[in-house]
Amino acid sequence: MKNDKAILAAFKKVGPRIETKGRAKLKTKEDIALYYTPGVGVVSSHLAKHPEEARTYSVKKNSVAVVSDGSAVLGLGNIGPYGALPVMEGKALIFKERADIDAWPIVLDTQDPDEIVRTVLAIAPGFGGINLEDIKAPECFDIEQRLIKALDIPVMHDDQHGTAIVVLAGLMNAATVVGKSIKKMRVVVLGAGAAGVAVTKLLLAYGLTDIVVLDRKGTLHTKRADLNASKKELAKISNPRNVQGGIEEALAGADVVVGVSGPNLITKANIESMAPNAIVFALSNPVPEILPDVAHAGGAAVVATGRSDFPNQVNNALVFPGIFRGALDKKLKEITVETKLRAAKALASLIEKPTASKILPDMLDKRVVATVAKAVR
Repeated sequence: MKNDKAILAAFKKVGPRIETKGRAKLKTKEDIALYYTPGVGVVSSHLAKHPEEARTYSVKKNSVAVVSDGSAVLGLGNIGPYGALPVMEGKALIFKERADIDAWPIVLDTQDPDEIVRTVLAIAPGFGGINLEDIKAPECFDIEQRLIKALDIPVMHDDQHGTAIVVLAGLMNAATVVGKSIKKMRVVVLGAGAAGVAVTKLLLAYGLTDIVVLDRKGTLHTKRADLNASKKELAKISNPRNVQGGIEEALAGADVVVGVSGPNLITKANIESMAPNAIVFALSNPVPEILPDVAHAGGAAVVATGRSDFPNQVNNALVFPGIFRGALDKKLKEITVETKLRAAKALASLIEKPTASKILPDMLDKRVVATVAKAVR
């Protein structure tokens, strides 16, 4: 990885990383008359009467809005719309390069949930899907659910569901490596924000039953009086053994830990207290909850991080292009739990013989988008 000055210089040299490009050619006056005025008036009049056909006659067919309020950008925190813009632009680039989807980075100068919902609803006619990104919890849960309910196009908060799908796919193959039944494993999810909530719910939907979730104050359980609405819901559906305490108590005897929280929160001693052949997903970026060499020294059999310079990178870019490619092709109105489970199984299936250092496809694997899109369709 280049140093900061080199990265800034590279971005400055290339300028905008995405651009619009016409698919129809304007070579003659007849072309202009057809695709603009007066010809476009015919299509406009038709869509005014038949808005449901916008996906056939307009950019809505193959477009996604990548929307953020800048309140939870990567591991940088609440850095606002201008801080979020390069990230949304990067996601738009991945959409185009990986799945041939035209995506637009849209950053909002507001962090009011009501205003965010109103804004997205107002711009939705021009898009075939909405990808929410880097919006902090718990606001992101309410925003996503309100938009799903109000719109007839797929809406997905990628920090939640993209992460959850890749985690489930990785755990399927990691369980194979260590010779354990995934549905019988004891799992600890470190972090009760957007990713932690989604990971927990998808694992439960797949059939896992023993999942303990922690926030900064310790394990979530029904006797805690300081939980917000999303954490209360999570406490009701997780932690069947009513584990109380912190990381030490939660990890004792656990088969898996999924960290979606912060740097250096897990120690070698914590890993040593886990069950034999433990699985560690330390996904905080850029500094994971525990470094792979330390986790392996503590007895972990399989270690994954969110970084590209370590084996087993867990990155939601493995799924969001394929999810939306399939959804746009099928004209889906919603991305359901069943859709996410199919996507996870499809992603996992690309690794025929998982090993401790290879439980997920590479980010540049050209099979990924088509495989995930087919599962969605």
